[in-house]
Amino acid sequence: MQTVVHPNLRNIAEVKEAESIIRSCVHCGFCNAVCPTYQLLGDELDGPRGRIYLLKNLLEQDRISAKASVHMDRCLTCRSCESVCPSGVRYGRLLDIGREMIAERQSPVFIQRFMRWSLRKTINRTGLLNFVLRLAQVLSPMLPGSLARKIPPRYKISRYEINESDSPDTERVLLLRGCVQKAATPNVTRAIEYLLSLKDVQTSYLDSEGCCGALDYHLSAHDDAMTHMKDQIDQLLSKYDAVDWILSSASGCGVTIKEYPEIMKNVPGYYEKARKIASKVLDVSEYLSRFQFACEPLKVAVHTPCTLQHGQKKPDAIEALLNAAGAELIETGEKHLCCGSAGTYSILQPEIANGLTTRKVDQLEKNTPDIIVTGNVGCQLQLQNHASTQVVHWVEFLADNIKLPVSNRAD
Repeated sequence: MQTVVHPNLRNIAEVKEAESIIRSCVHCGFCNAVCPTYQLLGDELDGPRGRIYLLKNLLEQDRISAKASVHMDRCLTCRSCESVCPSGVRYGRLLDIGREMIAERQSPVFIQRFMRWSLRKTINRTGLLNFVLRLAQVLSPMLPGSLARKIPPRYKISRYEINESDSPDTERVLLLRGCVQKAATPNVTRAIEYLLSLKDVQTSYLDSEGCCGALDYHLSAHDDAMTHMKDQIDQLLSKYDAVDWILSSASGCGVTIKEYPEIMKNVPGYYEKARKIASKVLDVSEYLSRFQFACEPLKVAVHTPCTLQHGQKKPDAIEALLNAAGAELIETGEKHLCCGSAGTYSILQPEIANGLTTRKVDQLEKNTPDIIVTGNVGCQLQLQNHASTQVVHWVEFLADNIKLPVSNRAD
């Protein structure tokens, strides 16, 4: 797809990158066949091919209309299109560049600006988010049903027997807990540490884990995102030599950290640091897949988050691990489609999000599973708000239903 860049933009590195990505598109339309918003709305401009045309016009005209911006905002950034694109178009990266340019040229209405600012200043501050969640749980009986359903219930904390290992051959991992996950689903971290301890893996944490920067970055607040990313990189570098791997327990955080080198390639002094960190980052499903576990043969419906399936290109990691462990995996349809969570999307675009979630839950529950599992906190909370079946992180399912060998059983 040929693009003639506007003279005002020709010397900007990100614009050159965006032009290169657009030129790789052959406008075949395969992407529309798997795009959630196109499937739901049926509008060409609400599919990847249409949005690429809108971004092409932005590069050529150095402006974009408010109407066109709406179509860009409706994108979930699920990247399902990338998984089927025969030309390898890096649509997610193009969208990030485009959204930053749009933010510089278009100012959302006040209520949208306020909502985005509030989300950015709350969600990535675990202490504040924890307070807001607890307050909301107390007040939920007095709130409208549509709002009360978005508030996660008080979370069950399981008591796992952590096995300490003193073996000099023990592998060491640093486990990242994630901003929202630490507040909303803290049992996930405990379950992972328990599973790792069963395989004599030592777990450590950052002294003061901050946000990975994904929230700000995808809401076009790139300056704030860079601050978070630089801090995260510096903290991880301080622990780099003391661990063998860095594990992400939330796939949304994991895909962002893995892509730090791409995001920060024009940031002086941080590109090589970002490459070094990204080389050690694994999703927890990638790491635990090297071990053999055994669990109760319950009927499980697996939802693989977009950030793991399309972002990290690990569409079968969770299913393969649970299948090997002995779980009975239930057949589900439309595995490639987003559940509607997509970070803050379910809050900013609730009508579209709820339509997608309803569609996803129908697929997950149609064969009556005992439980639904996923690998990202946002998906977990969004699905649980709509499902009649319990939804948990897959590591919690495995930890709660594991069959221990005699040598690992507590007396």
